[in-house]
Amino acid sequence: MLYNKVFYQGREIENERLELTDKGSLYFLGDGLTLRNCTVVLKVPGRNLFLTGSRFIDCTFEVKQELKNHQAWVAAFLKGCRFKGRLTGCDFGHWPEYSSLPGYQHGSIEDCDFTEARLDGCRIMGCDPSSIRFPKWPCFTILDPIGRAAELRSVQWPGRFGRIVIEDLHNQPAPTKALTLSATVEAKHFETTPEALKAVIEKFDFILY
Repeated sequence: MLYNKVFYQGREIENERLELTDKGSLYFLGDGLTLRNCTVVLKVPGRNLFLTGSRFIDCTFEVKQELKNHQAWVAAFLKGCRFKGRLTGCDFGHWPEYSSLPGYQHGSIEDCDFTEARLDGCRIMGCDPSSIRFPKWPCFTILDPIGRAAELRSVQWPGRFGRIVIEDLHNQPAPTKALTLSATVEAKHFETTPEALKAVIEKFDFILY
């Protein structure tokens, strides 16, 4: 398939609405692009979206199609942004080791709001998560999952969640500062219920829900 390539770069855009919805297009947002107070509508797979070196300030992202396994957010500067929709396996923040491509060293996230999003398997990398507003239950967020791994392993988790997810926390990449999961999705995958997960989650003050 021949894709149409759409470039947004080398300029500052304010108070506009960008519709990135054509599945036959590749969208390149980077190389000196700054968006301020813009609404970005996303309805393409992650493989169609490139964010290297872009800056988003006070923008709203409306994710109309579940965005899966999109690590390129760690190549973007995000400040004061709001996310809506479903994101699975996405990483945000500062993780220059993820790629040797130029731009990844500038990734960061602060003061962003995910309360209207549904996240599962999403991570904050190399940045302080204290300024981030995470989604509420049935989503939950483990702060410092690597540092807290031993403590989390010390209790009995329902179904296969402990054996698969908790036992593997120490293997997360070193920059991982927070991990957000969906109790609904995780319960379905690991033969338990959201309520059973919540009963254990409530024991830890470093898990937000």
